[in-house]
Amino acid sequence: MNEKKSFYITTTLPYVNADPHIGFAMEIIRADVIARWKKLEGFDVFFNTGTDEHGQKIWQKSIDAGKDVQDYVDGYAERFKVLNPSLLISPDVHFIRTTDAHHVKAAQEFWKKCDQAGDIYKKNYTVKYCVGCELEKTDSELVDGYCPLHPSLELEVREEENYFFRFSKYQKPLLDLYKKNPNFVVPDFRFNEIKAFVERGLEDFSISRLKEKMSWGVPVPGDDNHVMYVWFDALVNYISTLGWPEDEANFDKFWKNGTPVQYAGKDNLRQQSAMWQAMLLSVNLPTSHTIVIDGFINGAGGQKMSKSLGNTVDPFEVVEKYGAEALRYFVCRELSTFEDSDFTWERFHETYNANLANGIGNLTSRIMTMAEKNLTEPVSVPDKSIPQEFVDSLEKFELGKAINLIWDKIGLMDSRIQETEPFKLIKTDEEEAKKIIRELSVDLYTVARMLNPFMPQTSEQIKNLVKSNKKPEQPLFLRKDA
Repeated sequence: MNEKKSFYITTTLPYVNADPHIGFAMEIIRADVIARWKKLEGFDVFFNTGTDEHGQKIWQKSIDAGKDVQDYVDGYAERFKVLNPSLLISPDVHFIRTTDAHHVKAAQEFWKKCDQAGDIYKKNYTVKYCVGCELEKTDSELVDGYCPLHPSLELEVREEENYFFRFSKYQKPLLDLYKKNPNFVVPDFRFNEIKAFVERGLEDFSISRLKEKMSWGVPVPGDDNHVMYVWFDALVNYISTLGWPEDEANFDKFWKNGTPVQYAGKDNLRQQSAMWQAMLLSVNLPTSHTIVIDGFINGAGGQKMSKSLGNTVDPFEVVEKYGAEALRYFVCRELSTFEDSDFTWERFHETYNANLANGIGNLTSRIMTMAEKNLTEPVSVPDKSIPQEFVDSLEKFELGKAINLIWDKIGLMDSRIQETEPFKLIKTDEEEAKKIIRELSVDLYTVARMLNPFMPQTSEQIKNLVKSNKKPEQPLFLRKDA
């Protein structure tokens, strides 16, 4: 028996300084769609997510809350862990915390290897620092003296002795990597952004903080006065989750010999597709295979979501009101796959009723009511019936295109019912009417197959109805009042 092909996919690790937000829900749902699809394709899938728990922002939040920092991160980590089943994320997803003992050890081992490569050194420096991003900022990145992502936060000017990573050394190796891998970053316009960033020249970045100023971090090996900068430690999670460096077999299977895919938001472009890749090159490990970059979710009119504006969206609330399958549908079809999108409750409500309650829900009811009434046995379904265009779209991470193909098929099936009216035709041409009903039932089963990675519960419900030749006892999606 041949061993299964392996596939690795990960989200970024959300920062545990606040409750889960709709943007991360979108990221993990989309990564889950790909993970589920690869399983259906016969791959042995390693799907990783978790929580990023070190750094100044978290340390300060715990102080403000009057809590022990470990207790503080424990509480938020649990909220993110509970999010997974709420969103119907694959139950075998791996959940790593950067405070896990194994991860801390792996981050320290990674540091040592970078040091052995001659890529870590210590120096005094002055820098402008955005606490919101937990990143240093150059003047060219600022707008009117502020970070464009956190315009309400004053930049900190820091003067201290830190350890640095020789990022500047990796300009050519990174450009070579990009040239050899024309699909390294998806979509193309994000790939062009990072290539332009690297082409402008790279500056070494700080990878430690003085413990006396901020003690919440992974201790730097061999120096009790420093802790690791949060980004350096957090990025290592992508391989520590596989058991690196001890579990060579698992690491080789999913990373070294696989095609590791990383999902991230556009604010993570530099960290994932340049900084992390340079770190991997430093320790002589294989780079990632593909970085998939999502856009942001904004409020009405493209306004940035913020608590002060009262336009944030709690994914738990969406699930409570409409169900996880509706949210999974919405973030994959109604929000742009790669560009920024707006979320409003009004739009969510309208698309829920139009495309779920009235769309797939109503179609399933109509077809299976006709089938139960007029067919004496369930239809025979083909072993394979998923269109190649759908497969190709998922392989390119074009989730919006893939799910639109499902609704295109739903539209064609609706039109066929309207045009042929098999429920009337049965009285004058029973054989032709039954043929149409059988074909519609088979098409419905294909729709269910295509829905599987996006809406696994709905997919299973429809498949069971077709295989048992039964109409649904309850609507798949109850129509909601405004």
